[in-house]
Amino acid sequence: MTEIFTKLELYFNYPFVRYAMIVGVLISLCSSLLGVTLVLKRFSFIGDGLSHVAFGAMAIAGVLGLTNDMMLVLPVTVISAVLLLRTGQNTKIKGDASVAMISVGALAVGYLLMNIFSKSSNLSGDVCSILFGSTSILTLSRTEVWLSTVLSLAVVLIFVLFYNKIFCVTFDESFAKATGMRVGLYNLLIAVIIAVIIVLSMNLVGSLLISALVIFPALSAMRVFKSFKSVTVCSAVLSVCCSALGILVSVLAGTPVGSTVVAADITAFFLFSLTGAFMGGRRK
Repeated sequence: MTEIFTKLELYFNYPFVRYAMIVGVLISLCSSLLGVTLVLKRFSFIGDGLSHVAFGAMAIAGVLGLTNDMMLVLPVTVISAVLLLRTGQNTKIKGDASVAMISVGALAVGYLLMNIFSKSSNLSGDVCSILFGSTSILTLSRTEVWLSTVLSLAVVLIFVLFYNKIFCVTFDESFAKATGMRVGLYNLLIAVIIAVIIVLSMNLVGSLLISALVIFPALSAMRVFKSFKSVTVCSAVLSVCCSALGILVSVLAGTPVGSTVVAADITAFFLFSLTGAFMGGRRK
């Protein structure tokens, strides 16, 4: 045990490890807050769709040689989130069909562009890093850390300020609309926040594993708690703990960061499921 702490102390002397821990914890906190809303509104698939859009935008940024790809990826993903919300309300193109159409198209075009115009000698490694977040969290610059921190804090602040509105829209849109609430505006706000979370999460777990980061903490908390507030708080705490644990294990064992974090979330889900089943049996 002493050897492990000594090794961790040595690693945390390096700035990139500290950056990874800070950004990883903040990203996990943001994703868990909106994860509960996505699960309850049956919008879980949107996160997966937007992650593919972000992959396509990141591929285009790589082809253009942009030093800070977030400046392109973020607005493209936000615009796609708005389009998904709008087309999902179109009777001719149902919500799930529009998600599949946009996400698969972006994924295919992004990979095609990377193959045709790639300037990298390690295309497979670049694609793997984007899809699974194998090393990107450990290569963050100071500017990217500050940008991720500011965006993460903005997401948390918006969620706290509009908590009651998000709660109403999540559980009963019809009642909220009947009371005069601008449901469309708050759904749009949720879509934009989700897009920001997706872009931030790509640094931690990659585009293919983002849905796990958003959904698993919420599902785990729902195994034990029942109220919206309790589930949200538990989901946030659990997500932060799993993220921190996953990053630490990854640093010590040399495993891919994103996959290790998701494995920690999956383990927590099974533990909470067992706890919930045990508590349900005790109540009976």
